[in-house]
Amino acid sequence: MRLFSRRSAFWMVAVAIVLAALSLTPMAVEAEEQTNELIYVIPVKHGIENGLAHFIERSIEEAESNYAAYIVLDIDTLGGRLDSAMGIGESIREATIPTVAFVNGKAISAGSYIALNADQIIMAPGSTIGAAAIVDGAGNRIEDSKLISTWAGNMRAAAEMNDRNGDYAVKMVDDSRPLEVKELDKTYGPGELITFTAQEAVATGYAEGIADSLEGVQEQLGITQMQIITVELSLAEKVATFLTNPIVMTILILIGIVGIGIEIIAPGFGIPGIVGLASFGLYFFGNFAAGFAGSEHVLLFVGGALLMILELFIPSFGILGTLGILSLLSGVVLAAYSTEQALLSLGIAVLVAIVVLAIVGKYFGKKGVWKRFILQDQMTRDVGYRSANDRMHLLGQTGLASTALRPSGTAFIGEERVDVVTSGEFIAAHTEIVVIRIEGNRVVVREQKEESN
Repeated sequence: MRLFSRRSAFWMVAVAIVLAALSLTPMAVEAEEQTNELIYVIPVKHGIENGLAHFIERSIEEAESNYAAYIVLDIDTLGGRLDSAMGIGESIREATIPTVAFVNGKAISAGSYIALNADQIIMAPGSTIGAAAIVDGAGNRIEDSKLISTWAGNMRAAAEMNDRNGDYAVKMVDDSRPLEVKELDKTYGPGELITFTAQEAVATGYAEGIADSLEGVQEQLGITQMQIITVELSLAEKVATFLTNPIVMTILILIGIVGIGIEIIAPGFGIPGIVGLASFGLYFFGNFAAGFAGSEHVLLFVGGALLMILELFIPSFGILGTLGILSLLSGVVLAAYSTEQALLSLGIAVLVAIVVLAIVGKYFGKKGVWKRFILQDQMTRDVGYRSANDRMHLLGQTGLASTALRPSGTAFIGEERVDVVTSGEFIAAHTEIVVIRIEGNRVVVREQKEESN
């Protein structure tokens, strides 16, 4: 009986192990199917701005969480912000899924850097990649040698990471020296930046193939049966991309400062104040939605505003006001993706706002809330006000010098002891004098007999 029990237990355990293995097998197959069924397509279109970096980071994380087989970056851009491109490049390099850059138009300037960070590059017919010189907002070349060297180094590193010729990447940025491209039997001279066509990119090893569509990319990769999922910008991300544009940021800060400033010097709490607060609200919303700002930055801004309000009612010798201004500025600057850009936008906005508020203050300054803190009535002589030291009533009166006047001293004029001064002459004590002039607090006198003569 005991032997039967042991055998029964053995078979029960064996059956349980088999059942467990069978139950786990479909899950393993399903997981394996998950890792080989999906291709995530991330569009990299138009200008490269701050919000795009957050969008691509979010899209890569979504692809990884869904066990996608490939990430395809659908690129057609003339470039944009270098700092945003650097952030995008970092996200691509750190992806745990193979990445493919499908240059479906142009990968120019910062766009070429993004493409070079991908594991593979596939070009569409008629597409181009390169021309990564650094330009300013107006499209003019920047000739800062240090900046050019840094950007060229980043381009070289991205190219060599995937066994592409780093010299070609440098020539896309720096055109100061000639460079021979042996694969094309062509030399790019000084003043010429490299821009490869699709065929040239394949010939030089800068692209693994040419495809006219995403389906063609699948064929190039040998994954024609996989499902394509195109990631779209959410409404919040679209708005954030627009609001974090440097020009828009500057305008929002300017409107915010001017709106609140006008509300202080113009009557009542009305449209200017609402517009100013709404402008700052949009500034923080854009950076918050783009993933740059946190609640702590909003709290810094709100706290700064409260400190400045308290300064109006609580005497603190400027301490509260100074802390409030620092808190406001810190909130605005730290909420942005780039501290340097935020400082530049803030500086421009403040300078313009000073001019606008000076004009508004000149014409409307007497009507605002400052009227509550500024004495408006004028205590002039024509309405009966006199200074405590006003001596005009002594003019023409006579008196007696109580001391020698050399030329200053004292005299009794009526019942009042007064400090007096002569025009320079000496007057002995106990001499009769007459007041001839009042100069502020100075009472000028002369000897009485001289006046009578």
